[in-house]
Amino acid sequence: MHEENKAAANGCGKIRSGTQNEAALLALMEKTGYSMVQENGQRKFGGPPPGWEGPPPPRGCEVFVGKIPRDMYEDELVPVFERAGKIYEFRLMMEFSGENRGYAFVMYTAKEEAQLAIKILNNYEIRPGKFIGVCVSLDNCRLFIGAIPKEKKKEEILNEMKKVTEGVVDVIVYPNATDKTKNRGFAFVEYESHRAAAMARRRLIPGTFQLWGHAIQVDWADPEKEVDEETMQRVKVLYVRNLMMSTTEDTIKAEFNKLKPGVVERVKKLRDYAFVHFFHREDAVAAMSVMNGKCIDGASIEVTLAKPVNKESTWKQHFNGQLSPGSENLLGFPNKEDGHQKSLGKAASLSVRLNGQHVPGPCEVERCTYPFFPGIKLTPISMYSLKSSHFSSAAMHLDYFCNKNNWTPPEYYLYSTTSQEGKVLLVYKVLIPSIADGSQSYFMPDKLCTTVEGAKELAAQFTLLHL
Repeated sequence: MHEENKAAANGCGKIRSGTQNEAALLALMEKTGYSMVQENGQRKFGGPPPGWEGPPPPRGCEVFVGKIPRDMYEDELVPVFERAGKIYEFRLMMEFSGENRGYAFVMYTAKEEAQLAIKILNNYEIRPGKFIGVCVSLDNCRLFIGAIPKEKKKEEILNEMKKVTEGVVDVIVYPNATDKTKNRGFAFVEYESHRAAAMARRRLIPGTFQLWGHAIQVDWADPEKEVDEETMQRVKVLYVRNLMMSTTEDTIKAEFNKLKPGVVERVKKLRDYAFVHFFHREDAVAAMSVMNGKCIDGASIEVTLAKPVNKESTWKQHFNGQLSPGSENLLGFPNKEDGHQKSLGKAASLSVRLNGQHVPGPCEVERCTYPFFPGIKLTPISMYSLKSSHFSSAAMHLDYFCNKNNWTPPEYYLYSTTSQEGKVLLVYKVLIPSIADGSQSYFMPDKLCTTVEGAKELAAQFTLLHL
């Protein structure tokens, strides 16, 4: 038995006071041949396993496990997770006291095993009345860089990021919706590893670092959700990006129907991107390979398969105000008769992402109050210096979002009508002067509300979804 294995088991055995003991952990290591090392607040089992040759498994092989009972350890947990496949590494987060911290990371040798673990072990009753949560572990390697000069090209941004940080793999830049010669003022920088991205984020701390003489915004990008291969094999919707604002849905449909007349079921366009629905998957795949890189109305388009999302995540967004790239969040793959606007009346269901953070909807936000004692020092601050998680309303999110993008504040214009029952119904039109152009001068939902507050929230939600 390796000395570090014995030390790892022994160090925990002294404190676990009978529920588990070092003999159980030692027996597990003897049985499996895996090593165990405790360091930096975590205990590693394996990584690599006995006889492993070659590099570690690729991204997508690791799952996150939460709600683990604090007195449960590897000798109980490992056999449970081995049901899904061969474990490459099991990392249990540990307290100084010797208890676990309630969560762990399990890396399998293949993506299929990780997906199976999520399928069979999420909400698994690991002890009577104790259910664990298992989901994909997102090893984020991408940073969001904001306040970039809009005239900078992808090559310039890539070269500059390589000069000031290490491990840069790629830069993703979105062209301006109205002027394709400019970028949107932000970029996503992809690094070779999570560690490289974390080191770069630390180096690029806002307020202490400038690019091209400008202070920049830096944060984690919202990780792209992994969609299992089985689901992707059924997708028959294409995500089309970099369209001209003036390009119509009819034009897009006609262009994609040129390959084989009548294959496109419908098109939904949102500003400069669209979702093209096909009747059959094979036609969608064929169109993707032919149309990617083609020009429509003078714009070179990018075409990929759209990524479907779960109903409960329908309203999640990215900081840049777009839907998750390639994910038809707004439409949710509805049936013909299911209009996407149907959900806009559910004000409490909005859940957005700003600066790569999940922001609770109005029903989720913390509403606790705290005592204000005499003598407590108060510091004047700007609301824009806060994190997005401090805001509970869509109207405040929209104002915050406009400020972060250096846009003028949104302007709200109230309109009313009368229902058949005689009720006064209200709706707001939202104008953002900084981005107003001929094809998109304002945002206005197609639902009416009975209160001013409800109408304003609905209009703000609608605007956030369509920016």
